[in-house]
Order: sequence, then C-alpha cells, then structure tokens
Amino acid sequence: MSRLPQQGLVLAARGWRGAAVCKSCVLRRFSIQPAQQKKIPNRYLGQPSPFTHPHLLKPGEVTPGLSQVEYALRRHKLMVLIQKEAQGLDGLDHTVILLSNPTYYMSNDIPYIFHQDTNFLYLCGFQEPDSILVLQSIPGKALPSHKSILFVPQRDPNRELWDGPRSGPDGAIALTGVDEAYTIGEFRHLVAKLKGESNVVWYDLRKPVHRELHSDYMQPLAEVKARSKNRIQGIRHLVQNLRLIKSPAEIERMKIAGRVTAEAFTETMFASKSPVDEAFLYAKFEFECRARGADILAYPPVVAGGNRSNTLHYVKNNQLIKDGELVLLDGGCEFSCYVSDITRTWPVNGRFTKPQAELYQAVLDIQKSCLSLCSPGMSLENIYSLMLSLIGQKLKDLGVLESSITDSHFFKAVRKYCPHHVGHYLGMDVHDTPDISRSLPFQPGMVITIEPGIYIPEDDASAPERFRGIGVRIEDDVVITEDAPLVLSADCPKDIYHIEQICGRSS
Repeated sequence: MSRLPQQGLVLAARGWRGAAVCKSCVLRRFSIQPAQQKKIPNRYLGQPSPFTHPHLLKPGEVTPGLSQVEYALRRHKLMVLIQKEAQGLDGLDHTVILLSNPTYYMSNDIPYIFHQDTNFLYLCGFQEPDSILVLQSIPGKALPSHKSILFVPQRDPNRELWDGPRSGPDGAIALTGVDEAYTIGEFRHLVAKLKGESNVVWYDLRKPVHRELHSDYMQPLAEVKARSKNRIQGIRHLVQNLRLIKSPAEIERMKIAGRVTAEAFTETMFASKSPVDEAFLYAKFEFECRARGADILAYPPVVAGGNRSNTLHYVKNNQLIKDGELVLLDGGCEFSCYVSDITRTWPVNGRFTKPQAELYQAVLDIQKSCLSLCSPGMSLENIYSLMLSLIGQKLKDLGVLESSITDSHFFKAVRKYCPHHVGHYLGMDVHDTPDISRSLPFQPGMVITIEPGIYIPEDDASAPERFRGIGVRIEDDVVITEDAPLVLSADCPKDIYHIEQICGRSS
C-alpha cells in the first residue's frame, strides 16, 4: 500500500466530530479488513462474545460462524453498489444509515424477546436495540472507501440491572470490528452535518424500522433534504441484492438450520399417535429444535390436522387430530441468524389411506420434478408455471378436474387447489429479500424453497368424495449451485415408505 501524504493524514486523522483518531485506523479504512482486533472487554456484553461464550463463538467472530472480516466485506460490497448507483453524483459525500429494531412490548413493561432488524444485522452483527449503523465515504477518497460507525445505547447500571448488560461503545468496537462507536445521543451531531448540499444520505425513508429514532433524527433530516437537490436515496434494495447471494459461511449456517429442523421433524413424526393434540406436536417440534441448539422457531408453525390443512396459514394449533387424519406441519428454526422452512404431511396413526397416499404421491412427484429444475438460469416464476401444469395434469389423473377442461379455465381451476406460489427466497428471514422479483434468473448462492401443495376442502362438492378434507404440502430448502441443487432439508423424510416406517415405530 502506498503511503498517504502527511497532510492527508492530519486531515483524515480526525473523527466525525473532529476528535483525534489514531493514524493506523485511518490507514486501515481504505481496506475491507476490519480493525486490528481489539481485546473483548472481560465482562458480559449485550450479546454473546468469544470471551463469555467460547462454546458458541471463535475469536474474531461477531456471530457464530461469521467473522469480522465477513461483515467488513459485506459493508465494502454495499459501498461498491452505492458507487455504481451514485454515478453523476461525483464530488459529493455519501452516508448510509441503518436503524436497529426497538424493543417491542407485549404489555406495559413486559418485553417480547428482542429480534434484530435483519438488514442492520447483516451489515454489522450487532444485536442490541436502539442502535444506528453509519457508513461514511471518506473525503478525498473514492468509493468504496469508507468508515463504519456504530451508535449504541449508553452503559447504564440501573437499566442493566433490569434488562441485562450493554456492550457500550468499547464493546461494540471490539466485538464487531467497526471503525468507531459512540453513544446514541451523539448521533445528533452527525445529523447536523448531513443537512448540507454536499451530502447524499442513503436511508430507508419509506419503511423506517425504529419509529422513535426515525422521528427524533431522520424525519427532521428528511424534511431538510426534501428541499435539497440531494434528496434521501433508498438503501433497502441494495442490501437485499447483497443478501440474495449467500456466502459459503452463510450456507454453512443454513445447512445446520436445515439439519436441526429435519431431525426435529423426524422426532415429531416418531411421537405421533392417534388421537393427538396439535399443541402437543407443536411443543414437541419446538423442543426438538431448541434441544439441538436453535435460538428460536423461525415463525409460528402450522400444525394442521385433517381439513384444517386446507387453511394455508392455520396457526391456532389447538384442535385434536383424529385417527385416520393427516397432519400438515410447516415449521422451521433460526440458528445463528439464519432460518429453515420445511413442510411435511403425514398420517398420525402411521398409515396412509389409499386416497391420502394417492394425493400425497401426486404432490411428491410434482415436488421432485420442481427440485430437478433448481439450476442457474431458471427462476421461481419458471418453476411456478411448470408446477401449475403438473398439478393440473395430476388433478386430471385423479379425477378432480375433468379431462376435457378448456385451456382458458385450466389454470384458474388449478389455482383453486393450489393458491400459493411454488416458493420464495430464504436466508436471515423466512420470506427473505421480498422486494427481489421471483422472475430473476437463479445464480449460485441463492437459497429458495420449493413447496407445491394440493388442498381439497371437505365442502368441495365438485371434488371426488374420497379426497375431500385432505390437504398436502411438501417443502424443501434448496441452495442453487453450479451443479445439482443442494437440498438443505434432505434428511427430512418424505417418501411414503420412510414416513410410515418412522411413524410406525411409535405405534
């Protein structure tokens, strides 16, 4: 690396408030490498650290399996995208601002378990509420050169007595590897500097994730910038473009989430009996996920017995499943910030009836056909079109649709029995990167779900009576690779023989 002119060092070696910053830190900002690793404080922080949780994190990791270098590379890639978007805005300073989630309360002073905003988390790994991440271009240097700053809650012994430890600025820097960190109250000084015409602010103005921080700091700034030629630019779509393609470290996290969930499904199938309460299967599934290290369930699971499986997002899970009925369980876990999303359908008494087996095998054949198409160049929209055609043909074969149905009515009739898409993107969120089109061609590193289903309500007089009240969905999680698709949920049984073998062990 060439040496910076001494004058540049003097100018650059001042923090955003003019505070002195070490020269080595300034030099480092022109690299994607994180700060020379500072010693983690010998105390509990606001999240696990390698010092307090060596069984979860290795030295240099911010979250399990993801290092400071990984997070620094993500920030660098975001600034590369901004560099491309900012063509025509040469000579201006650029500042990216992302807010954390707040703490939400179920009643009075009883909080829900905190869950971080995933865009914020993706870029820094910091898991405390009421925080702000800032990425700033460096005056005199071209993008993607930047510095990263965290504004975090101030240490407060009284609040920490009730809510638990806070990292504070020193802990935030040491854990995450950002360049600088300050208390949240200091953010107002930066906001004042961003009101000028020479500053372009990148911020998710349309969907602020933290109402209080938005109203205190960003809304007043937005009102000023609205009268400026440099209005606030959206950032959400750029972060989603990055999140769409998973790194090898992310895929390793998702492999674990998929394996844990598959094992939980197997144990839940094994515990099935008839009759059985949906709440019991819910509890069994959650226990098996948590017992294997999952942080939480990824979403409220669907545990739908009998005709209730035809309600796509049935989550009451409070009914008795009778002998001879199927149960549809749609569930997943979150493991080290990454989630799984799997669905299986099985008979609680361990044996499919003939109509159940016919409908189930039809869905399984369709799902396997769709999985075979998960390769670069295809898209979710392509596979969805194929899924509808395959479902239509199977419904004709089963006598649910008339073989003489006209083309103009065909797809409308099919969508009656499968009203949802074939799948969605998966990652840190269950419905990950929701603004990305499902028509986008697959690239290696994308992770998707494939989840065809057929649902025949018990009051559908137009369907053969033997199929009424049966709903079947089969869902797997898939990594797009250069070669064959990698099915993250491959260990989860789905062939009729294997399901009956597992369920039969409990009877």
